[in-house]
Amino acid sequence: MPVEMQSTLEPRKTPVQARSTVTVEAIAEAAIQVLLSHGVERLTTTRVAERAGVSVGTLYQYYPNKQALLFAVLEAHLDKVTALLSRACEESHGLPIKAMVKHVIEAFVDAKMERTDVSMALYKIAAELGGVKVVRSVGERSHRTIEQMLMTVPGVQFEDVKFTARMMMATMAGTTRNVLEAGATPALVKGLRKHLVLLCQSYLQSCNAHAV
Repeated sequence: MPVEMQSTLEPRKTPVQARSTVTVEAIAEAAIQVLLSHGVERLTTTRVAERAGVSVGTLYQYYPNKQALLFAVLEAHLDKVTALLSRACEESHGLPIKAMVKHVIEAFVDAKMERTDVSMALYKIAAELGGVKVVRSVGERSHRTIEQMLMTVPGVQFEDVKFTARMMMATMAGTTRNVLEAGATPALVKGLRKHLVLLCQSYLQSCNAHAV
């Protein structure tokens, strides 16, 4: 991402007091609501400020423009999903493959499906916001977390644990996005939970190169 573009997407300041944090959270939630109700083209800082119950001047204290605001919302969403995935991976250290996969997949799907409308709306605007770099960075963090977890599977040694972790993450992200784009009905989400677990369990078991 060019330096000029990155600077326009960076927030003006970071909240340090409780009141400021509440204000920023209200602005972020308002941005999501306006995005869902009006679409990205009709989203304006004025509409967001009105929805959040703050002045436009207050909004501009934190975000120089609507692109910076939406970028921050996207980044926060991805960070939250990554944090939940990381926690599930850490909790799964030392578990057998089947139990490990089930716990991690359920945590990942729960995070993505908590607000399906938000996940899908942010997917659609990620490329426009220069979010590809952020998505890639988050993906790399997730790969490392999964890799570290896989290295703790008892009695298992993967031939290429780094690549195995990458393929597992790609499977999780790709199938979940497919379900979101298909509407994420209860039946689809239920199927995703079941079949994604089966996919990853079977894949990891087949990648077990050596018993140690």
